[in-house]
Amino acid sequence: MSIEKVKAYFDQYGIADRVREFDVSSATVELAAKALNCEPCRIAKTLSFMAGGHAILIVMAGDAKIDNPKYKAQFGAKAKMLTPDEAESLVGHAVGGVCPFAVNQGVDIYLDDSLKRFETIFPACGSSNSAIELTIAELEKYSGFAAWVDVCKGWN
Repeated sequence: MSIEKVKAYFDQYGIADRVREFDVSSATVELAAKALNCEPCRIAKTLSFMAGGHAILIVMAGDAKIDNPKYKAQFGAKAKMLTPDEAESLVGHAVGGVCPFAVNQGVDIYLDDSLKRFETIFPACGSSNSAIELTIAELEKYSGFAAWVDVCKGWN
């Protein structure tokens, strides 16, 4: 199970006990915000794409949307999201629980500028009913991200 992989990953940093599991789904921004009783914009959604022949993840604020021209300028190709089957096999997490932690080898992770306006955000933890509250510095540390990018619109 993907959440167990994420908990084991966080265990090495001593923060596995911060993972929250819910009795309700948190698979979408709206459901996660309701489960956490927070603003939807503070949900850190992780979308999976194919770029340069391999899977990449972009973590962005809950109110942000991919801006196709910005994405193409950053990655040199049109944004092509992974199918649910591709996400699970290439990234290691099922859609609804995709997160930037404990992902398969070779998956590059990018953090979008839309997150920088928050002190803390809530990414999923590998299942459709989990989340963890992290500061931006913690997100940087635990995600092993490749770079900050500006590929979103609709949030500023």
